[in-house]
Amino acid sequence: MTVNDTNSIRAVVSLLEALVAQKPRIIVAVVGPPATGKSTFAEALNEEINTENSLSAKIVPMDGFHLDNVQLDRLGLRSKKGAPETFDFDGFQLLLRRIKDLSNPIYYPLFDRSLDKAIGGMGVLFPETNIVIVEGNYLLLDEDPWRELRQLFDYSIYLETPLDVLEERLIQRWIDNDHTEAEARERALSNDIPNARRVVQNTLPATTTLRL
Repeated sequence: MTVNDTNSIRAVVSLLEALVAQKPRIIVAVVGPPATGKSTFAEALNEEINTENSLSAKIVPMDGFHLDNVQLDRLGLRSKKGAPETFDFDGFQLLLRRIKDLSNPIYYPLFDRSLDKAIGGMGVLFPETNIVIVEGNYLLLDEDPWRELRQLFDYSIYLETPLDVLEERLIQRWIDNDHTEAEARERALSNDIPNARRVVQNTLPATTTLRL
């Protein structure tokens, strides 16, 4: 299966449809290293699901649980922003547990990249939504306490990309944000690429793996 294959996405939707027939709401994890295309894939899956009259999906990104820069400075972790320890794990885990409650709307934070901060209550999940797509790097990370999350997902998709391709993309991200190639390489090598390796080397098996 491949990320850009429409037939692959439709095949996943068919599997999710069968799961929804058994539960009022399911949680689907879309997992992969940074720069592997998680957001793009999650959006494509979300769009495909919402074309089905019987299904309703919503994306809930893990990025909304980035710790604020004020807290990262207090903890001495600003230079590691984006690593597992720079997220509010407990808050994120609590949201995942709440998602199975269909009695009321559920509000959650979203990360605003232009402001470089999470904004509380910016996202909302309504009771009629029966498929929640949770997207993030560390959803299946085989490290404490992250490995606790696996039991909360009804279905998981790991996006597999060669590490050398990820490295090129992560460097290009900084170049696209007005950094010189040398600056981009330094930034990527100091944090982004180690985070990518951490996911590649320490991710629990997913229900489905999609390869580029």
